Amino acid sequence: MFDFAFWLLSYVVPFLAVLTVIVFVHEMGHYLVARWNGVAIQTFSVGFGRELVGWNDKHGTRWRISAVPLGGYVRFVGDMNAASMPDPEATQNLPPELAPRLFVNKSVWQRIAIVAAGPIANVLLTFFILYALLLGYGRYTIPPVVGEVIAGSVAEEAGLQAGDTIVSVDGYAVRGFEDFQRYVATSPSREVVVDLVRNGAEQTLTLTPEAVQVEDRFGNLQRIGRIGVTRNVDDTDITLYRPGPVEAIGMTFEEIRFIIQRTAAFLGDFFVGRGDVEQLGGPVKVAKVSGEVATLGIVALINLMALLSLNIGIFNLLPVPMLDGGHLMYYLVEAVRGRPLSMRVQEIGYRFGFALVLALMVFTVFNDTVFSYFGILR
Repeated sequence: MFDFAFWLLSYVVPFLAVLTVIVFVHEMGHYLVARWNGVAIQTFSVGFGRELVGWNDKHGTRWRISAVPLGGYVRFVGDMNAASMPDPEATQNLPPELAPRLFVNKSVWQRIAIVAAGPIANVLLTFFILYALLLGYGRYTIPPVVGEVIAGSVAEEAGLQAGDTIVSVDGYAVRGFEDFQRYVATSPSREVVVDLVRNGAEQTLTLTPEAVQVEDRFGNLQRIGRIGVTRNVDDTDITLYRPGPVEAIGMTFEEIRFIIQRTAAFLGDFFVGRGDVEQLGGPVKVAKVSGEVATLGIVALINLMALLSLNIGIFNLLPVPMLDGGHLMYYLVEAVRGRPLSMRVQEIGYRFGFALVLALMVFTVFNDTVFSYFGILR
């Protein structure tokens, strides 16, 4: 019983706290833009399945917390299901005065705005968290100067030398040596372009970090890029840098761009045979990581929330029916054709999307439990 309580408090509670905030913000994006466009909203739910707690507001929307806290939805009046698939029979039986307020009767551009609002809300949440942390805490940094180049390493072969000052990697500004390490570590077996200054002269080098397996502080194996440089650090090298409000905006946008680009590159690795399936994570792995990060403090957990929010926003934009990106794909086709796709085509797409999303969930859960915990296929 003690072990179960410890597991619950250490992993499940932080995971559900993080996920609930992300889901609420995502669905609130849909809800607010739908309200601004005069759409009648039937349900706002955090979670799926049986309702645990619920109430009706003055606009007739049912707000509910459901039993399965692994997502959520906004359901509009006239929808067949939580995926916002229209129900022709239901719309025919509704009062005529309600017709202008139905989601299906709004213009295609209004529907696009409503659907896109969820992922955009996730991106905005990420921006505000990263921006607030940057302004409130600043960042500790050390000069981006190479201390030593290991003999026979990727760095030596590429021409890096001790004393080189790193300026940027793949166009991302390097403000400290920790930036250089991070940009390299997130590019295993992928070519990167390094801009540096040597003896007052600017130079550009191209290198491909070697993919290696390392163990983090929690005992998890991570696949990262390594080039073979070190930086000897003492207390005088470490400084706290606090950007101004305007500079912090640019730094935050650059960080978000970096996360999106590296996420896309990570997914792209699977199409060229460089991907490692053990690095994919589902609900179990996210819960485990949330619990581990929670031990580092509330700031670290909030930072993880920002990262997960951005990744959920990106995932939802994939052109897969059942996801927001699938709806956007349908509506963009409608905008081009001048009329929507047939209900039959949309229904086939939703079934395919549901099967694909379900298969991905099953695979990631299996990957989280079997591959990660029992060492199968290692």
